[in-house]
Amino acid sequence: MPVLAQNMPEPGPDTPGALFGVRETVQQMDISPDGSKIVYVTPGTGRISAVFVADLASGTQQQVIQSGGNPERLSWCNFVSNRRLICRFVGQVDRAGLLIPFSRLIAVDTDGKNSRPLGQRSTAYDSRLRQFDGAVLDWLPDADGAVLMARDNVPEEGKMNTRVVRKVDGLSVERIDVTTLQSTTVEAASKAADFFITDGRGNVRIKAYQPQRGGTGQLAARVEYLYRLPGSQEWKPFSSWENRVGMAPIEVDAGSNSAYALKNLDGRIALYRVKLDGSMATELVYKNDKVDVDDVVRVGRGSRVIGVTFAEDKRSIVYFDPEYRALAAALGKALPTLPTIDFLGSSADNNKLLIHAGSDSDPGRYYVYDKSASALNEIMLARPGLESVKLASVEPITYPARDGTAIPAYLTLPPGKEESRGLPAVVLPHGGPSARDEWGFHWLAQFLAHEGYAVIQPNYRGSAGYGDDWLQENGFKSWRTSIGDVTDAGRWLASQGVADPDKLAIVGWSYGGYAGLQSGVTEPDLFKAIVAIAPVTDLAMVKQEARDYTNSRNVADFIGSGPHISEGSPLQNVGKMKTPVLMFHGNMDLNVGVQQSRRMDARLRSAGKASELVVYEGLEHSLVDSSVRAQMLDRIAGFLRTNLQGKAAR
Repeated sequence: MPVLAQNMPEPGPDTPGALFGVRETVQQMDISPDGSKIVYVTPGTGRISAVFVADLASGTQQQVIQSGGNPERLSWCNFVSNRRLICRFVGQVDRAGLLIPFSRLIAVDTDGKNSRPLGQRSTAYDSRLRQFDGAVLDWLPDADGAVLMARDNVPEEGKMNTRVVRKVDGLSVERIDVTTLQSTTVEAASKAADFFITDGRGNVRIKAYQPQRGGTGQLAARVEYLYRLPGSQEWKPFSSWENRVGMAPIEVDAGSNSAYALKNLDGRIALYRVKLDGSMATELVYKNDKVDVDDVVRVGRGSRVIGVTFAEDKRSIVYFDPEYRALAAALGKALPTLPTIDFLGSSADNNKLLIHAGSDSDPGRYYVYDKSASALNEIMLARPGLESVKLASVEPITYPARDGTAIPAYLTLPPGKEESRGLPAVVLPHGGPSARDEWGFHWLAQFLAHEGYAVIQPNYRGSAGYGDDWLQENGFKSWRTSIGDVTDAGRWLASQGVADPDKLAIVGWSYGGYAGLQSGVTEPDLFKAIVAIAPVTDLAMVKQEARDYTNSRNVADFIGSGPHISEGSPLQNVGKMKTPVLMFHGNMDLNVGVQQSRRMDARLRSAGKASELVVYEGLEHSLVDSSVRAQMLDRIAGFLRTNLQGKAAR
């Protein structure tokens, strides 16, 4: 089996930013039912993305479709049959100043022909906006070329002189032949349904909805789940889920007629199995005393559950299935330098498996494993441009916060300087705040290490994955604790002699950018440079930005009210800041509005502080544009060199 040629975007400037800023060559991949082909999404120049189908035997490849990224981009493409794909486009548009996210599903032949939308077609008479046309619920492995799809039905209004008016409203489940588009309704449309879960064999077993707050049009934070008995059409109550309380089903196992569900146990999320036979008999499947369980592991075209996953210092998988337990162990021995192994897909007979393997210092490699031949073949690299670049190792560590709490973190030292002392250093807090960093390849941390910086990534209190107590109220309401943990990371680096205290900087994205700016308020002499990408700068503005959306009350509850709104907002406290600031923001950012950065920059400048802001037109929160990311990284490098006295030598 040949190694496939990589479809690299046009080369940009020969700079470190161009090396690390280019998006992964493989952004998503799937294998065909007969195991002879793969399909993958790959970036083109700038924000372009494209889909290629490759023949594994010959190595020949063909581009199927492409998106320009303005506003839509390709999210994924999977095989429905050996000749037919389903692909998902996502994006957002500006409607009178309101950013609206959308997604669309299409079916297309593997040669790029016969592209057809799978969602309901829009008309000029649609009574409401169709944001998300639907989702694939079940790939129906035994029905070649058909899927079960949850489809959004939008009624028409104001249509005159015709009896053909759509009146159906809500989410239905349709069995769709993706070639002819012939559709059979499996589940009638309902406005009291937001998503469904099937058993992987074409049977809808669970539905869920997020109720409104008293008919206000505002969504509650609670999700209600219903289930049905085998062969029944009657929905029965299953559970509720809100703020880690209750039970959230995530998968149905047809063989045991049960659902896998997440539930809180002693302050941490554990995995349970619940019978769907009317008894609701519940048994504990797996718990971890240190961290939350976060998902099950699935394999095959029927999404069979084979294990459970969670992240301590490193991500772990506990396999229920003895075959995959043995196979994972064998692959670990065959690929000793690539300990992070994921099963991405399989052929219909499960003989050929698509595998990704990576590590902290290897962005990842894609393999096809042939069970019958016991052959493991490497087919593609995630980032071929870094293949000849020496990358850094990442060490899980803990450091003490000011109150003595041990804070988990990851330390990345520049390649070849692992024993160095007094390095220039960067604290790199993650976004969220209810997220976490994990051990593995991190393109931004690796770039900074390549530039000569020691990098620490703290999982501060307010991070997800460590249980109820660690979450605090959240990183905004409990900002003093979260920001204190972040700044203590920098102090620890200096106290250990790893970092020169006069050469400390902080770089962050989203909440991480907020943490950088707020640390400049609380400890203005600690960091000598602050880089904030798409940062929150004002908590009151976060609530204001959400006012026209159905989740505005939930956002308001999450942010809260009280003195922390002004005290915890960098925009309201620029007078305390001393550190030069560099910010980046896309003007189509739905997560954090660009005005957050624009107002921060204006207020810093009016107060006589050093501030720079770069706004990228047409880009969203993640800045999904290789050219932009490359430019941004090079500008960050220059900014850090200038403000850390140019001593972060590569």
